[in-house]
Amino acid sequence: MPSWLSRISSKSSLAGATRYALTRLPKALPYPDNGSLELDNNTAERAMRPVALGRKNYLFMGSEGGGKAAAIAYTLIETAKLNNVAPQAWLTWILAQIADHKITRINDLMPWCYAAMSA
Repeated sequence: MPSWLSRISSKSSLAGATRYALTRLPKALPYPDNGSLELDNNTAERAMRPVALGRKNYLFMGSEGGGKAAAIAYTLIETAKLNNVAPQAWLTWILAQIADHKITRINDLMPWCYAAMSA
């Protein structure tokens, strides 16, 4: 702690801001040393944006089951996008394959396997 911190009121906004910064300093120290670390979370924020924009619509899914089905659909689509796979192409392929596919080999249907096959 800086020596000047004891000379100001502990309830002041300056003291609060200083304590806030000092408690987070250990987590911030790796950033100057490692250029691959991102200083912001814009990637995660952009991925969540479509869900946040449609939030009012999701209140009226019709039922809890409808909400769960929508959550599964969003998860599948976003997983495909994260693996650089066109979601519609992957889901079309999945629907053609899934009827005759063994449940023990479900990993073969994942987007990363589809990406490797179609590359």
